[in-house]
Amino acid sequence: MSTSRLLAAVRANIVLYGALAANVGIAIAKFVAAGITGSSSMLTEGVHSLVDSGNQILLLYGQKRAARPPDAAYPFGYGRELYFWAFVVAMLIFAIGAGVSIYEGYLHILKPEPLRDPTVNYIVLGIAVALEGTSWAIAVREFDASRGGLGWWRAIRRSKDPAGFMVLFEDSAALIGLAFAGIGIYASNTYGDPRIDGVASIAIGLVLAAVAILLAREAKGLLIGEAADPHLVATIRKHVAHHPGIVSVSHVRTIHTSPDAIFVAVSADFDDTLTMGDGETLIETIETELKAALPQLTSIYIRPEKREAAVVAEMVSPR
Repeated sequence: MSTSRLLAAVRANIVLYGALAANVGIAIAKFVAAGITGSSSMLTEGVHSLVDSGNQILLLYGQKRAARPPDAAYPFGYGRELYFWAFVVAMLIFAIGAGVSIYEGYLHILKPEPLRDPTVNYIVLGIAVALEGTSWAIAVREFDASRGGLGWWRAIRRSKDPAGFMVLFEDSAALIGLAFAGIGIYASNTYGDPRIDGVASIAIGLVLAAVAILLAREAKGLLIGEAADPHLVATIRKHVAHHPGIVSVSHVRTIHTSPDAIFVAVSADFDDTLTMGDGETLIETIETELKAALPQLTSIYIRPEKREAAVVAEMVSPR
C-alpha cells in the first residue's frame, strides 16, 4: 500500500485508530497499577481497556473484509460483514468486559485484599482520563459531523456505520467506569473498607452490560437489514414519479448492503401507451438519474406493476 493510500485509510478510520492507541496504553498502565496496589476496580478497568482494544481491532478487520468487491457468491458485496463483527464486539463487551468485572468485584467483596498506597492508581486514572477523553472527543467530533442536524439518539438509531457510534459508546462507558473506579478507590481508603472497591467493580460491569445491550440491539438491526433513511426513500420516490411515463409509484424498498451502499427496488405503474422499448429506455433513464443524484445506490431494480395489483399484494401480504 502506498504512503498516500495508507494515510487516507488512517484518516478514514481516525476514530478507531485513536481509540485503539489510547486503550492499548491505558490497559498496560491499569494492569501495572492493579498489580502494585491490588485494586479490584483498577484490574476491572484494565480488562475493560483490553476488551476495548480488541473491539477496535475487530472493527478494523470487519471494515477490511467488508471492502471486498462483489463476486459470484456475493453479488451485492461483503459490506454487511461489518455488521456481523459489530455484533461480535457487543457480545465481547457483555461476556468478557461486564462478566469479568462483575465476577472480580464479587470475589473482592468476599475476600477483600489489604489496602495499599493508592497514589499509583490516582496517577494512572488521571492519565487514563486524559487519553480516554481525547479519544471520546475525536469520536464525538466525527459523529457530530455526520449526524446532519438530527438529535444524538436519533442519529445513532439511524446510523448505518457501527464503527462511529460503537466507539462513542465505548469511550463514554470508559469515562463513566473511570469515575466509578476513582470513587471506589477513594472511598475504600477513606473508610478503610476494601470491599467498596469491589462494589465499584460491579458498578463498572453493570455499565458495560448496559452499553453492550444497546450496541447489540443496534448491530442486530443492521445485520438483519435496515431500510435507508426515510428522506432518501422520499427522494427516490420523487425522482421516479416526476417522469411523464410513470403514472404512480407503488413501493420503494431499500436495504443497506454496507454503511455507504444501498440496494433499492421500485415498483411503479407505467403509462399503458408506452411500448416495451420505451419502457426499457425509461427505466435506464431513471436508473442513470438516480445513480447520479444518489451515488450510494449501488443496485437499482425497477419493476413495472399496475397500481391495483400492488394494492392487492400489499393487502394480502403477511404482516
